[in-house]
Parts: sequence; structure tokens; C-alpha cells
Amino acid sequence: MKILNSKFIIQNFPYPLLLQPYSPGLHLYIPDPQQVKSVYEKLLVTYPGLPFPFWAKVWPAAHAMAAFLLSHPEWTHDKKVLEIGAGIGLPSFSIAGKAASLIITDHDPAAVALLEKNIALLGLSHANAMSIDWNHFPSDISADTILLSDVNYAPEQFEVLLTLIRQWLDAGTTVVLSTPQRIMGVPFVAALTNYIVQQRTSSIEESGVATDISILVLQKNNAPAS
Repeated sequence: MKILNSKFIIQNFPYPLLLQPYSPGLHLYIPDPQQVKSVYEKLLVTYPGLPFPFWAKVWPAAHAMAAFLLSHPEWTHDKKVLEIGAGIGLPSFSIAGKAASLIITDHDPAAVALLEKNIALLGLSHANAMSIDWNHFPSDISADTILLSDVNYAPEQFEVLLTLIRQWLDAGTTVVLSTPQRIMGVPFVAALTNYIVQQRTSSIEESGVATDISILVLQKNNAPAS
């Protein structure tokens, strides 16, 4: 994305927002799903090449992860939690009240601007939003638990992500991965099989369509010694 586009989106957030309830006590601002496409098409006239805001929706994998984390607080309670490629950040916001600290990240500046707005809405003094590209992940950021929701959608990115995950696991970090059961994602999940310490399958229904989601908890201590 060009710098001009990034500044435009941050300073003049273009997507109309709705305050959406997700669970008792949790409401988040989200882009109005009825207007995202039309607003984006108007922006393209002035800003050719502007990426479509796929981050602007809470995808089934995020719903599944949020439910899993709430039912398994041991992975985030009193932990330093980091979410990568968060988009709206539902999993992070769902457990924000129990985490010791929270860093919610996305590569898109508009997503980060909205994350900051929701952090302020919820009054989370222990949470921060950051713009991070996993292709250039900062070496000085660490966490007890890292959340990855629906990140393995582009096969050309698999090796970068797998390298990062192995580095985090080697450092003693727990990684929680929520992924739709796509055929193209099978090799990605297979490469992590030896690290799985907990696994669950959830079915999330959206507009009458059910999506099966695999949730994997990964740790280094389950991998065979090398």
C-alpha cells in the first residue's frame, strides 16, 4: 500500500462503523458490512491499487477462536498475549479482561486504526495496537501466547509463517492457531502436527453456511527432540 493511501485511511477512516455486540459485556466497532464494498469502490477511483479490506469482517475462524479461548482460559489468563493478522481482533478483545497484557496487530493501517478505537472504547490500559507485517516481524516482540486466526490462506506465505511459528515455539511461546479446513491449507497444518498439544473442531454458521474450523494449540515440548 502506498504511504498516501495509508495516511488517508488513518486520518479519514472511510468505512461507516456499527457498534456490534459479540458477547455479554463486549461490543466492538466494526465497518458496516452493507457499505464496505461500495465505499471501497469509490476509494479505488482516487486511490488505484488500494487493497480490498478483507480485515473489515469477523471471519468464522475468529469466532471459533474467541469461543475456544473463553472456554480454555489457561492459554491466556494472566499471560502476555499477542495476536498477529488480527483484523477486527475479536479473539484478543474477547479475553482482554483476563490477559496480563495484550498486543493486537495487523499489517493494514486502517485495521490498526480501528483496533485503537476499540481499545479506547473498552478502556484497555494494558493493550496496544501495532502495524506489523509478518514478513518483517520485529525481533524485540515476545509473548507467552500468540494467536493466529485464518492466516494460512496464501500458500506463497506458508514458509514464512511456518518459520515464524517454529521460532516462537523454540522460544517457549504457546501458539493458538484457528484455521478453516481448506484443502490448500492441509500442508500447512501437517507441518505443525508434531507440536499439537490440544485440538478442537468447531462449526461456525454464517448466513446459512457452516464452516468447519480447526483450532490447534501448539507447544515446543510436544515435538520430538532434534
